[in-house]
Amino acid sequence: MKKARSPLQRKYLRLRGLRRASQAFFLLLFFYLLLQTNIGTLNRPDALPEISAPVGFFLEIDPLIAIFTVITTHTLYRNLLWALALVIATIFLGRLFCGWICPMGTINQMIGSIKSGRTKGARRLDANRYKPYQRWKYGILGVFFGAAVFTSLQVGLLDPIALLTRSMGLSVLPAYNVLTQEFAAWSLGGYTGWAESFMRFLGAIVSHVLIRANPVYFQGAILIALVFTAILVANRFITRFWCRGLCPLGALLGLLSRFSIFGMEKRDSLCTDCNICALNCQGADDPQPGYTWRQSECHLCFNCVAECPESGISFRFFPELAHTRQPVDVSRRLLMTTAVSGLAAVPLMRAEAGLKTGNDPSLVRPPGAVGEEAFLSRCVRCGECMNVCPNNALHPTLFQAGLEGMWSPMLVPRIGYCEPTCVLCGQVCPTGAIDEITPEEKAWVPVAGQKKTENPPLRIGIAFYDFGRCLPWAMATECIVCEEWCPTTPKSIYFEEVEIQDSKGEWKLLKRPHVDPALCVGCGACTYACPVKGDPAIYITSVGETRNPNNAILLKESTKP
Repeated sequence: MKKARSPLQRKYLRLRGLRRASQAFFLLLFFYLLLQTNIGTLNRPDALPEISAPVGFFLEIDPLIAIFTVITTHTLYRNLLWALALVIATIFLGRLFCGWICPMGTINQMIGSIKSGRTKGARRLDANRYKPYQRWKYGILGVFFGAAVFTSLQVGLLDPIALLTRSMGLSVLPAYNVLTQEFAAWSLGGYTGWAESFMRFLGAIVSHVLIRANPVYFQGAILIALVFTAILVANRFITRFWCRGLCPLGALLGLLSRFSIFGMEKRDSLCTDCNICALNCQGADDPQPGYTWRQSECHLCFNCVAECPESGISFRFFPELAHTRQPVDVSRRLLMTTAVSGLAAVPLMRAEAGLKTGNDPSLVRPPGAVGEEAFLSRCVRCGECMNVCPNNALHPTLFQAGLEGMWSPMLVPRIGYCEPTCVLCGQVCPTGAIDEITPEEKAWVPVAGQKKTENPPLRIGIAFYDFGRCLPWAMATECIVCEEWCPTTPKSIYFEEVEIQDSKGEWKLLKRPHVDPALCVGCGACTYACPVKGDPAIYITSVGETRNPNNAILLKESTKP
């Protein structure tokens, strides 16, 4: 006969239910906010693109991003101050974020529960006991810390919030949208009779769950998806492998929770060695009596106390610590070695990429991006700026910015151009790598209702012609597409009228386009619209960008007599 649950068990069962509700709420909130950066309303032609939802909420409460941004920039940007609340909560309560809030942790738990549900007995007990690999995350944190000391913010590569935002926004959601678009189109053709009616009905349903009116594509989406998939699949072999062994945010919170005043208290005299607590443990923190509880690994899931039939363990403020708290299992030598490794990696990466002279000229950053050195000290590669771009113009780099700038945003005008009145990328950037500017400050086109500014427009690059591919120059064929698409006022593309003799010996008047570098802002509309297939006849480089005075193409007139 099953033993009745004690009042203490029922209390922790309610707490566990509350924890599960919290996980579900924050996971749904994460996806809701992510979808606010990827919806069709961004394509409205009758209004300035804008987002009112706090889409950067999870990135702004992330202590790892906040603390490491302070290290690299010596400043705390904007809403990152909210992360302080989570730091204080962790110091008092422990790793509450990991077990109750983190959407990446929730997804890993869901995947891992499939494996744990099928694993029984001794194998499951062994899988949920502390393992040496759980020290790896502290080594990863040390590497990122060393890089941050050298002003390189690399933590976004594995920070769980930045990683999940990047993976979902740049690979999973675009793939989903392509799939639904293809299915909706497929359902409309090739059917007759009742099948046609049914497929049209099915296609109508699918069309209502589209994320965007038009599919978006991102360079490097497959690589990003493979990394994300590998992390999820690892949970099928090692329970919550990411959370236990790799997550740098978990390592930071583990260090902060070492001295929390809320913790586990064990009553060894009540324990019957049933090991039920260890069988249900998510953090592999050895909750069972007879072992020393590892507070820095506990996710506060309360599975152990909710399942303990004898009430031999409980959580309370200022617990008796005789058989509970275990120091963080990481040596100073490991932390020093990894930190020095991260410190040494930065000059090696910069020696390859060359911040000042060696960057790929096609590396055009979004409008409002700070100087390259400051940019790499702030960008967390979350992908929010790319996901929010209404014209699908921003894409993750691979090696265009060197290894140090991998997955940071760049303009790819052949796929999309920078909308003249759009400043969403700066609005959603959580760390200030892209300054929050207004359409007036951008000053690419007159904006209705906005006061005209006398300041020069914010330039992200300049267009150049490849005369060997340009139709009027190379083939004496009339083409004015680039000038038609140029959004600046006055237009930065102008024509030179020349009289030429064609292959038949007949003379005709032809317009040959030129770029006025004083007016071009590098938006990429001309490159996007160029009808020449393959490499366009007009392309954008970062030359002349406002953020880097040393990259100017025009010499200023001397004021000396």
